[in-house]
Amino acid sequence: MLAIFSSPLMQRIVSALPAGLDVYLVGGAVRDGLLGRDSYDLDFVLGGNTLRIARELADKLGGAYFPLDVEREYARIVLEQNEAGIQSGRLKLDFATYQGGSLESDLRLRDFTINAMAVHIHHPEQLVDPLGGAGDLLAKRLRLCSAESLKNDPLRTLRAVRQAVDYDLQIMPETIRLMRQATGWLDQVSPERQRDEFFRILEGRNPRACLEIIARVGALQVLLPEVVAMRGVEQAAPHIYDVWTHTLEVVNRLSMILGTLSPTYDTGTSASLMSGLLSLRLGRYRQALEQHFTEQLNPDRSLKALLFLAALYHDSGKPTCRQVDEQGKTRFLGHDHAGELLLEQRAQALHLSNLEIERSKLIVRHHMRPFLLGQTEELPTRRAIYRFFRDTGKAGIDICILSLADMLATYGATLKQDDWARHLTVVRSLLDAWWEHPQEQVAPPSLIDGHALMRALQLSPGPQIGQLLEAIREAQAIGTVNTREQALELAQHIAEGLDQG
Repeated sequence: MLAIFSSPLMQRIVSALPAGLDVYLVGGAVRDGLLGRDSYDLDFVLGGNTLRIARELADKLGGAYFPLDVEREYARIVLEQNEAGIQSGRLKLDFATYQGGSLESDLRLRDFTINAMAVHIHHPEQLVDPLGGAGDLLAKRLRLCSAESLKNDPLRTLRAVRQAVDYDLQIMPETIRLMRQATGWLDQVSPERQRDEFFRILEGRNPRACLEIIARVGALQVLLPEVVAMRGVEQAAPHIYDVWTHTLEVVNRLSMILGTLSPTYDTGTSASLMSGLLSLRLGRYRQALEQHFTEQLNPDRSLKALLFLAALYHDSGKPTCRQVDEQGKTRFLGHDHAGELLLEQRAQALHLSNLEIERSKLIVRHHMRPFLLGQTEELPTRRAIYRFFRDTGKAGIDICILSLADMLATYGATLKQDDWARHLTVVRSLLDAWWEHPQEQVAPPSLIDGHALMRALQLSPGPQIGQLLEAIREAQAIGTVNTREQALELAQHIAEGLDQG
């Protein structure tokens, strides 16, 4: 019997449904149960009256009921954390009427054999497995339920990639062949569904491996056409890869960095000297970073996945900006702004929210800033730190983390320990200002507002007032202005200079 049937929530569900009613738990929850994994999305199928039964169950469980497809009798119950008895987030219970009129036909119409298994909720000791999904799971094979599976829903091409990587499965050759064929139908899938499946890939355990498979089967051209142009675009030293391979390595290194800076990381198992230095220099910010990445710009997508998307596009402007100067040196002047525009176009096409679009644009636009701050012998000044966060806000944290991955991917094995340690020190000074000294260096408390400033200096409304207030804030961050009197004195001095100019 699957362990999930011993959970308090499942026992509540079973007891709330009529004993004589044939209801089956199907799909991912059965697969995860066989693997001993937890599942927070439960799918049920039954023979009929699905909407009524789901609505009545929602009332009994105290959850929210949503009829997703009245014609096909497909409904969802959403339970919040306290109702579901889980540690965080929400749990979804989906109820649907059999596709094809019977349980077996329903299972045969699903995507992959590992997801085509069912368990009767009143007889959990019996596994219904007409296509041999349990055997495929044991043998680590990903196999389609039928040759029509991808044609029926081309998005399953991306789902195949995600599940193969997440569950360490080998995609069967025939499945690979059908995936290549199905990429031509991906553009028939709504942007929202493409987006949601792709963000699940970015949130998964190995986004780089997924991206390589997506590219190999030809789906990248449909999903992210702008990044395809990065293939084969050579870069000058210190880069050791072309732009596309570098981007894949940035994604790979980003996964490593986020894992190393996770609160659950075992500090005694550093995989390399570079990750050991990372843990040593920035490990103190693990809890702060964890809280930072729990911020939700959209309740259905994570900030970490958005950072991976920005990482994919951070150098996307290089193909169009590539120049070779008279000395033969390759340059990519303006690639950050070009990449920002490409990302904005793709984010809009995927129907991301305005908040997500603006956050990701900031990351791409300013992704070079931490490198530039480390170009001098001295650490970043308080003025430089203030201006960095003035321009980036919370995205500055994302930019810091991306810059670490970017540096590792740029140099690879040629990266010197001293250069890595210095960049870590630059990033640490930025993170320290944000979390340890925000009022002194990032967002000083206001000493005077615009109206008071106009009254004190007898100024008229206009852009000049904003310029003066910004000058005061920067002077506070630097430490040269600490009182209202000093703020007025500075404003008076600047205003006189503007008048004379």
